[in-house]
Amino acid sequence: MGESTLKATVQREMHEALKAGDKIRLGALRMLSAAITNREKEVRRELSDDEVREVALREVKRRTESIEAFEKGGRADLVQKETTEREVLSAYAPVPLSDAEVDALIDEAIATTGASGPGDMGKVMGLVMGKAKGKVDGTAVQARVRARLGG
Repeated sequence: MGESTLKATVQREMHEALKAGDKIRLGALRMLSAAITNREKEVRRELSDDEVREVALREVKRRTESIEAFEKGGRADLVQKETTEREVLSAYAPVPLSDAEVDALIDEAIATTGASGPGDMGKVMGLVMGKAKGKVDGTAVQARVRARLGG
């Protein structure tokens, strides 16, 4: 398996940001590159494009959490920096599923498992999250499944 094309794109865009003097973009791409390298060391192999997207999604989630914390702390300067970084990283994350697509997955999982109440929530969540693979927020899906199953 050769090098991930998405990983190569990150490296190339990091070089372009360096040449352009775009410090925030460069910083975000460097952090993404480091996260990719760390993940490769953990699994002891090159990551596929899908795995690189999962790493990018984790980084996007970290920025979102930081933004919330900085907003609570009244740090508008850091909110702006993190928001810009999140936008840069979002380009590498998987395209999130629409609400309609999530609802369709939930309906399919309920039909497949024969779920009828809150006790079947684990089965439904397992199927939905298995098919959605990093393209949805698990907490949001959990709330929707709970509402559907009457929990």
